[in-house]
Amino acid sequence: MTESLFIGLMSGTSADGIDAVLTAYDGHKIKVIASDHQSLAPSLRQEILAFRQPGENELHRAATLDSLLADEYAKSVHSLLLTAQVSPADIVAIGQHGQTLRHYPDGETPYTVQVGDPNRLAELTGITVVADFRRRDIAAGGQGAPLVPAFHRAQFATPGVATAIVNIGGIANVSAVSAEGSVTGWDTGPGNTLMDAWIAGHQAAAFDQAGAWAATGAVIPDLLEGLLKAPYFGRAAPKSTGPEAFHLEWLGTFLSGGESSVDVQRTLLELTVESIAHALKTSSPATVRICGGGANNTFLMARLSERLSPANVTTTEAVGIPPSWVEAAAFAWLAAQTVAGDPGNVPAVTGALAERVLGGIYRGRSRAQDQHTSLAH
Repeated sequence: MTESLFIGLMSGTSADGIDAVLTAYDGHKIKVIASDHQSLAPSLRQEILAFRQPGENELHRAATLDSLLADEYAKSVHSLLLTAQVSPADIVAIGQHGQTLRHYPDGETPYTVQVGDPNRLAELTGITVVADFRRRDIAAGGQGAPLVPAFHRAQFATPGVATAIVNIGGIANVSAVSAEGSVTGWDTGPGNTLMDAWIAGHQAAAFDQAGAWAATGAVIPDLLEGLLKAPYFGRAAPKSTGPEAFHLEWLGTFLSGGESSVDVQRTLLELTVESIAHALKTSSPATVRICGGGANNTFLMARLSERLSPANVTTTEAVGIPPSWVEAAAFAWLAAQTVAGDPGNVPAVTGALAERVLGGIYRGRSRAQDQHTSLAH
């Protein structure tokens, strides 16, 4: 089958930047051809993070972010195409996750909000955009997340081998694929979000490089025990969460004020490890593939290898996609599903009534349309 080119865009809960990948899709698997990362301006990142708590004039601020982020996504696309020396006309579609501002799938009126206007992105790039993936799943009674397990199964599963794919971004999620090929998955809880927020406040660093600071601390047993008693960890799947649930104000309710800051960091790392281990307890995978920014945390990877033994714990690099690009690649794959009219969700994962074709399609401008516009003026 001829390969088709799709772009995937992802800006996650850490809001540190935009990951963009150019992929070739053969109808079964994705191959990453080129990648690009664009950091977000500190002021833009702070505005995104501010939405984790209610604030003033939110409608205007969200609408402004919607346009500003579309502009940033367009810059990422142009940079990616320049790197790959590929024309926009060669791209079938862009799969754009958007930047999540709020995710409340369990309320009386469930909703999820992602910004990064796909209309504006299609106009700026001339490429068809597929976006707004989560809300169709929520409309069908699902959590709207995680949406990556279908891709994880298609891309990383090995027939006859129970495999887990763990994405450690701001929030961590797991896809557990049985030896027979069935898949379950859910958000396990905080991945990097609490560790990043804590080190930012105590070491003025954006993240704990390789987990080096946490490695010098000691776990605070009572604190870890208290954190693990949070209701979310005891809930049955399907379930999803976000940094609006796990944030420094929440953490502060468990602290006396006398704890060593480095020991808190070490305990937060262990919270990520334990919540992932708990999620994988029933599936007992033989192989665990780690992706997301957490895969770059050497100490976290070492602790996961110890805690998940005897499973073989590696990153997705071992099976063809660098861990930092997996989520962006997933949304390229989801865009391909939508364009083909195929479903992208897994009801056993999200709790939706049935499989659904996800997202809306925002058509790009054709060259003929551009020529027509220029002649009219």
